[in-house]
Amino acid sequence: MKKIAITLLTAFVGGAVAVGAYKLVENKYADTASLEEKQKVYFTNNPQSITSSTGQLDFTQAAAAVTPAVVHIKTTYKGQQGNGAGDPFDDMFNDFFGGRRRQATPVMASGSGVIISDDGYIVTNNHVVEDATDISVVLTDKRTFKAKVIGRDPNTDLALIKVSATKLPVVKFGNSDNVRVGEWVLAVGYPFTLNTTVTAGIISAKGRQIGILGQSESNPYQRRSGPQVNTAIESFIQTDAAINRGNSGGALVNTNGELIGINAAIASQSGNYEGYGFAIPINLAKKVLDDFMKYGTVKRGYIGVSFSELDADRAKQLGVTEINGLYVNQIVPGSGAEAAGLKKGDIITKVDGNKIYASSDLQERVARLRPGDKINITYLHDGKERTVNITLKSESESQLAGTSGRSSEEVYNKLGASFAPLSSAQKQRYHINAGVVVSEVRPGGFFDQIEIPRGTIITSINGKPVNKVDDIDAAISDMRGDMMRVNGIAPDGSKVAYNFQIDN
Repeated sequence: MKKIAITLLTAFVGGAVAVGAYKLVENKYADTASLEEKQKVYFTNNPQSITSSTGQLDFTQAAAAVTPAVVHIKTTYKGQQGNGAGDPFDDMFNDFFGGRRRQATPVMASGSGVIISDDGYIVTNNHVVEDATDISVVLTDKRTFKAKVIGRDPNTDLALIKVSATKLPVVKFGNSDNVRVGEWVLAVGYPFTLNTTVTAGIISAKGRQIGILGQSESNPYQRRSGPQVNTAIESFIQTDAAINRGNSGGALVNTNGELIGINAAIASQSGNYEGYGFAIPINLAKKVLDDFMKYGTVKRGYIGVSFSELDADRAKQLGVTEINGLYVNQIVPGSGAEAAGLKKGDIITKVDGNKIYASSDLQERVARLRPGDKINITYLHDGKERTVNITLKSESESQLAGTSGRSSEEVYNKLGASFAPLSSAQKQRYHINAGVVVSEVRPGGFFDQIEIPRGTIITSINGKPVNKVDDIDAAISDMRGDMMRVNGIAPDGSKVAYNFQIDN
């Protein structure tokens, strides 16, 4: 009997130690695991068996699996004077004759989000939570949580937020690289603040670059805000599944209930659904979200080239026979591209073995990587095909195409601004052949004093086209107290002109 008791005691103590050790490891793992690893653990413990039956157009299993993990995000912003609903003549009367002004009222908005780990991480769009003073997350079971922002990235329009909760339902990651045009998909979200809404459609295109990130609300593509420089990364999945206001940040899933994209925008003249929606590919989103978790910001690698998309007309202008790929305009000194041997005039034709048809094909692949990672590039040099591995460098290690460190610094000091080259998409959108975009404005500088905002495109100085920072620096160097005339395009798309004097 004594031996049995000792055996039982030993077994109990051993079990307790094992459980304690497991919990210790489990807690440590939860703090360090990536979202992909968290998902593997979750779906190992909570297996799903969803059989696609698209032949019968039956999406009930996929919808049932996904909807519990798509949330309603409510945001509050700083108060605005008045509510926009009053009589403007009454407002003017009160202003002039001392009437009581209406108190500032909070502005509220809403969007959608997708739970991607059972411990409370939620992906949404940057424009859904940007500048919000309060973020609330409402689940399908009506539970409400306050959320905090873990990271935001205007360049991809992605944001990661977190709520303090456990054992939440999760949407399983899919593989957006495997998405095919014509494939059935579901869009799940909270349009018009309606409770979870599911719509169906097909993938109508991939790799769409629509020039939406960084554009104002005057743009027919509807979204709120974003970066005003050409660092935006667009490679949208296009779908005709109905997406409306409030769907932003919601899920685009395949018929297996797997997350293949985060709904971000619609193409519309009215502001409501008119046939096309756009989603951020999940393979791009996963890297950005993991960066948020690990670093709080996005770590991006750069190849170090500026390029133009080729088509028949552009190829004719450049005197080349290739009509697909990216024509290298310039190589950034000290970049990975220079180290790998790329030259101006080369044509990049493949990335990681995949043929390039648009700039988005390259940009999305690079955006999934970090500084120090390698990417396989195939290009044509003097008509001969070459393949190299390029080691990506960080932004601080790379310089803007066509600039030198001295030139950029001098221009910034004189004008109180810094500049970035235009993308081919921006040139096409504004029907211009030259220009640089104002990427930063320093308080107290010339641009700040004459109110040239960030996002303005400078097309010419004193009638001479501007294509790079060196062109601006050269124009300033030639000035000796004379008047400088700057022509460009404002962030809202209107043409602008500025005249001012700058002393050397």
